[in-house]
Amino acid sequence: MSANGGTRAIVAALLANIGIAVTKFVAFLLTGSSSMLAESIHSVADSGNQGLLLLGGRRAQREATPQHPFGYGRERYIYAFIVSIVLFSLGGLFALYEAYHKWSHPEAITKWQAVPVIVLVVAIVLEGFSFRTAIKESNQIRGRQSWVHFIRRAKAPELPVVLLEDFGALVGLVFALFGVGMTLATGNGRWDALGTAMIGVLLVAIAIILAVETKSLLLGEGAEPKDLAAIERAVTAGPEVERIIHMKTLYLGPEELMVAAKIAVPACETAEELARGINAVEARIRSAVPIARVIYLEPDIYSAAADRAGTGSASHTAVPQPDEAGPGEAAGPAGS
Repeated sequence: MSANGGTRAIVAALLANIGIAVTKFVAFLLTGSSSMLAESIHSVADSGNQGLLLLGGRRAQREATPQHPFGYGRERYIYAFIVSIVLFSLGGLFALYEAYHKWSHPEAITKWQAVPVIVLVVAIVLEGFSFRTAIKESNQIRGRQSWVHFIRRAKAPELPVVLLEDFGALVGLVFALFGVGMTLATGNGRWDALGTAMIGVLLVAIAIILAVETKSLLLGEGAEPKDLAAIERAVTAGPEVERIIHMKTLYLGPEELMVAAKIAVPACETAEELARGINAVEARIRSAVPIARVIYLEPDIYSAAADRAGTGSASHTAVPQPDEAGPGEAAGPAGS
């Protein structure tokens, strides 16, 4: 669901930005407005970013290989991180450079004065439709989360990226309209430079937010609290498990979760009985949290003393360490 919704939002944003980039660039050529040039580069960067997101989603669907046994799901995070770099460098830094240049050498808009205003108003309408699509698709998976929490905690990077890009595009267009409007009203080209600088600061800020959030996904995030609680309930719901000794989870991709746990099991007479119990637990986990596709369960005998010591294993099942060698056992190399 999130993948399909993300693709629809990306395509809508891509089509809007391609058209907007062309019209903005034509307006810049006619008027020489630095705000229009900054917005043109912004739309080009956004179009490239959406292409990168589509490419990342396609490459993430590749089958697992011996070299990459857990598949390529996290490749979507890599491309989202590249998006933040492109937005920072091509969008934000270029706008700041152009603002500095125009502030040092201000130029009034003396020809085709109505063109940038018309283009910016039309662009605001088109970006509004794109932003509306991103909001609509996000609401299907956002639930009751706040927008800030959704952007920070979403495991599929496409929708948060498109949301922030569209939001930045709309605010940037308002900044550009402010700069162009004040330049037309006063004849002072520094208003145009100021609008360009505001666009640059906005894009750099959004790029930093995207980089920070995507970095967390690249490092590896565990399951959300509600999913973690559901997994814990599923593990201990039957007679096969006495308790969870310890458990860790990790997202291998936006729709694939790995679960690894050491579980305390009651005494079993046969290995077949133990295997059936573990299979039953795995089935309950997948039923409770369908994205838990990779599950590793290690059976053990629980020991309260070992639990307090933090080893997680009963003393009589733990592997002796070299300094724990018993009487008559060599503690060091032979001949020492």
